[in-house]
Amino acid sequence: MKAMVVVPDGGDGSLRWQELPDPEPGPGEVVIAVRAAAVNRADLSMRRGTYRQDATARRDGIVVAGLEAAGEVVAVGEGVTRLAPGDRVMTMCSGGYAELVAVDARLPMPVPAGVAWDQAAALPVALMTELDALATAAELRAGESVLVTAGGSGVGTIGVQVARILGAGTVVTTVRGPAQRELLLELGADAALDGDDPELADAIRQASDGGVEVAIDHVGASALPANLDALVPGGRLVSVGRLGGTVAELDMDLLARKRLRLIGVTFRTRSLDQYGAIARLVEERLLDSVARGAIRTVIGARYPMTDALAAQERLRTGELHGKIVLTLP
Repeated sequence: MKAMVVVPDGGDGSLRWQELPDPEPGPGEVVIAVRAAAVNRADLSMRRGTYRQDATARRDGIVVAGLEAAGEVVAVGEGVTRLAPGDRVMTMCSGGYAELVAVDARLPMPVPAGVAWDQAAALPVALMTELDALATAAELRAGESVLVTAGGSGVGTIGVQVARILGAGTVVTTVRGPAQRELLLELGADAALDGDDPELADAIRQASDGGVEVAIDHVGASALPANLDALVPGGRLVSVGRLGGTVAELDMDLLARKRLRLIGVTFRTRSLDQYGAIARLVEERLLDSVARGAIRTVIGARYPMTDALAAQERLRTGELHGKIVLTLP
């Protein structure tokens, strides 16, 4: 098979499309013929050699890029009963930028009928991340107001839709520019606010009738003050992303007075059992909405798999919204 291999260079790293042995499924694994893969911010860290994911490993010392993909199961390992050759699946993975990828059989989710490969490849990370953040970490209750920061990102576009499906009351998001604002309002946000507004907390309170119960943050340190200010007493903030920095000053008096809960989430330190549990929760609570078109995949750009490096550099610029997808013939 051909695969996109990470090439360390002491800096940002590079990628090389090269021949590798076809993977064989081990016990409890399946091999998937990849039809499309998606680009994530974590791929940039993987390229630099700074990304660590406990549930996956290097392959004979070689790192194949890519953390989510969609395709057809072509082989199953010993003990696998829930999947069979020919099944259309989408999955979080390690090594998705390839013609073939071996994954633990607990991870793949079925691709609903009518969902194209490029759409399916853009869904696993976002669906699992946002459902875990909203339903499990924040324990969102029907009618509660929700803030989703960086609504134009790949996960943000899904987060707004998942919040609505889970029964949120008012859904507020932050965006960059009029194009993102228009898109997020179409996707179900009640308000799409300028994320760089110096009076952002006031704008969030005004849009949500006094403040939000839940904040799903994809930005990090730079967004923390406004997020905490906009939460009502008893509110919960779930920290998903940290592109805006990892270290921020915390007003502990505000934290105490409002009785706030700060919750950190990541997939990098989870076990395969935990990955699998979230995948099954997505199947149970969201796949019907995907099948009905109630969850819309936003694809900002498509590239051939062989142009993965250019696709990652496009993501780095932050100039588009939605996901970048890599396709194979």
